[in-house]
Amino acid sequence: MAQLKYAYYPGCASQAITKEADITTRKVAELLGIELVDMPAANCCGAGLLKDYNLELHLTLNARIFSQAERMGLDILTICSTCFMTMNTARKELAENPELFDKVNRTLRETTGHEYSAKVRVKHLLWVLRDDYRFERLKKEIKSPLTQLSIAPFYGCHILRPSEALGFEDPRDPSSLEALIEVVGARAVDYEGRTLCCGFQADLVNPDTAIRMTARRLEEAKRVGADCLLTPCPFCHINLDSYQEMAEKKLEARFSLPVFHLAQVVGLALGLQPEEVGLHRHLVSAEEILG
Repeated sequence: MAQLKYAYYPGCASQAITKEADITTRKVAELLGIELVDMPAANCCGAGLLKDYNLELHLTLNARIFSQAERMGLDILTICSTCFMTMNTARKELAENPELFDKVNRTLRETTGHEYSAKVRVKHLLWVLRDDYRFERLKKEIKSPLTQLSIAPFYGCHILRPSEALGFEDPRDPSSLEALIEVVGARAVDYEGRTLCCGFQADLVNPDTAIRMTARRLEEAKRVGADCLLTPCPFCHINLDSYQEMAEKKLEARFSLPVFHLAQVVGLALGLQPEEVGLHRHLVSAEEILG
């Protein structure tokens, strides 16, 4: 089987706040023989917020990222659900608006000497593991199955919606995280809030509401017997891990639920040690549940 190779776009959060996600992804990719080629000149995607202020600039910045990957001859792999959503919605908007597509490319040619040809695809790590590497193949590489864990999958919003732009799986009843949890030897628990918002989008607008949303997601997972949560989104990780103490105070409850990045769960199952996947960077310790 030919080696999988991608233009790697970790996103801003995973290069700053959640560095452990980026570090572990690189280690997991090396173990699996997936080549990640850095994009050192890539800019921020705008996180879906810039478009509300300047749609043309938002699309131009994303097209600039796409054109770099196209010159590399590679599809883009990202580990950020927000980047995944932002870039794929930008691709859809450019594809549906020829006049804007031409205007964006005119700007790119004038500023960078390049243009976007609408050939690149943007994939999340979860997508790559499921559809390109394939879960059946991944299962054969597992060395330390996580049989002791009951894991609550937390998709969040941006890897599922808007579904007409992403098309990854059913936004109401997804199954990829549950399948991955089974591949690494753990048990996936079902609960109401797995596809709902963690509250991150409201953090700066209405902090009280945001913390209540975070608390509700944690409470739901705890109620069904989860030992921990797994999320493919670094922003969801920030709320569920970093703000967990505030969420506990809000509901006057105790959750003590470690929150894993996607690559961390895979890395542990492949035989990496907790310190190698950066678990020491988390606020909620996973030491007890990992033994």
